[in-house]
Amino acid sequence: MTNSAARLAGRREWIAFTVLLLPLLLVSMDVSVLYFAIPAITRELDPSATQQLWIFDSYAFALSGLLITMGSLGDRIGRRKLLLIGAAAFGLASVGAGYATSAEMLIACRVLLGIGGATLMPSTLALVRNLFADAGQRGKAIAIWSGAMTGGIALGSVMSGVMLNRFRWGSVFLINVPAMLLLLVLVPVLVPEFKDPAPGRFDLVSVPLSMAAVLPVVYGLKEIAAEGFTPLHAACVAVGLAFGYAFLRRQRTRDDAMISRALFQGRGFGAGIALNTISAFAMMGSAYFTTQYLQSVLGMGTLEAALWSLAPSVVIGAAAPVSAALAQKVDRAYVIAGGFCLAAAGFALIGLVGADSLWLLLAGAGVLASGIVTVMSLVSDMALGAAPAEKAGSAASLLETGQEFGGALGMAVLGSLGTAVYRSDLSGQEPAVRETLGGAVATAQQIGGEAGGQVLTLAREAFVHGMQYAAWGGTALLLGAAVLAVALLRGAPAPAGAPAQRVEDAEALAG
Repeated sequence: MTNSAARLAGRREWIAFTVLLLPLLLVSMDVSVLYFAIPAITRELDPSATQQLWIFDSYAFALSGLLITMGSLGDRIGRRKLLLIGAAAFGLASVGAGYATSAEMLIACRVLLGIGGATLMPSTLALVRNLFADAGQRGKAIAIWSGAMTGGIALGSVMSGVMLNRFRWGSVFLINVPAMLLLLVLVPVLVPEFKDPAPGRFDLVSVPLSMAAVLPVVYGLKEIAAEGFTPLHAACVAVGLAFGYAFLRRQRTRDDAMISRALFQGRGFGAGIALNTISAFAMMGSAYFTTQYLQSVLGMGTLEAALWSLAPSVVIGAAAPVSAALAQKVDRAYVIAGGFCLAAAGFALIGLVGADSLWLLLAGAGVLASGIVTVMSLVSDMALGAAPAEKAGSAASLLETGQEFGGALGMAVLGSLGTAVYRSDLSGQEPAVRETLGGAVATAQQIGGEAGGQVLTLAREAFVHGMQYAAWGGTALLLGAAVLAVALLRGAPAPAGAPAQRVEDAEALAG
């Protein structure tokens, strides 16, 4: 479809888009939904320490490891079909998790939820690309999509706390079921099918190769963020990178490659993935500190901290639509660079936070998130618009895999920087205090009295000092990303699709 032939989506497409936001919200919420439920799960299922970690992490690992595979599969069998299969799997796995009778059963269901989520995430974004042929409408839709994904992660922990005030822990999973049933009913009616008309054979060998590339890297980076740098964690990252090299070599040499070379022919695609990865780096790197600050520095309970963490969402909601409108009038390279500069200003504000600076922290987090959502929405639209429509599933999966890498890398790098400063400031303290702020809080509670209060004060000040260093590091990175965005994208053609005529029938769009 040429730019001049692009057609405006009508009411039916926008209703279909609203339906597609349901799985996006649920999948992003499931990342954080266990924050409040884990104590009740521990009491009822009695998981070991290792099992408890896998209850948390198995979902994210299954999701990140299968994104590339599911994006390519959706292009071949149809994105709507894959979405429906994923919705059914997600709903059934939610029932299993809600009524799990053992830690092993819950871990298995969390893995199935991750597999279902890996089908839903690229399918929804690819369908948005196909529903909106007009570049302006697509930009608005992807801006809303980006805001919903970001808000869903914060909403998950709050929803979990609200549900657990009235119901047993399984309710945090069972809430998915009505939404998935609604999706199964409405999607066949409202969303047309889209797929690659000539997809070629499905490269089965690339499936384990892609998983072997993604999973060790994500696991190693997460462990570095949580436990610090060790040779084992570094080896995990190195093994993943080696498999990644083998995977990329295979993609370059096969006609039926899982990742089509045609994706990278558009100028904005590779740059969009790189800039999106940097955005995720900043978002998750900042979240690593802000959540701990609210709970361990200010002493908030988990639900109170989760509610306060929603405050920045007030400004996030306006950022993406405003930037999408601005990008219609100004070279989007400068709008994206402006988003990075805005996010850098947010990091700079966090760099000024003291040990009792709630409002400054929230202001910094809000400014940073607004800038990041601006960047994510514009580069996602740019990358999808540059990709051939028949490869939209693969394009979406690469964007989301980049986000997984960026998020894990942000927590590892900025977390390690903050931890190094923290431990340096507390070099004279006992090991439990030097290791983490959580350990210092527990030690201070055991000591009690004035001595315990002094230990806690020192640990909180050291954590804030480390957070400040990490924030200034993030500021420098984002300013560099702003320069990079201008260098890579200035003068790049706008995403395909310009306004021409309105189409009211979504089926006509598929033709």
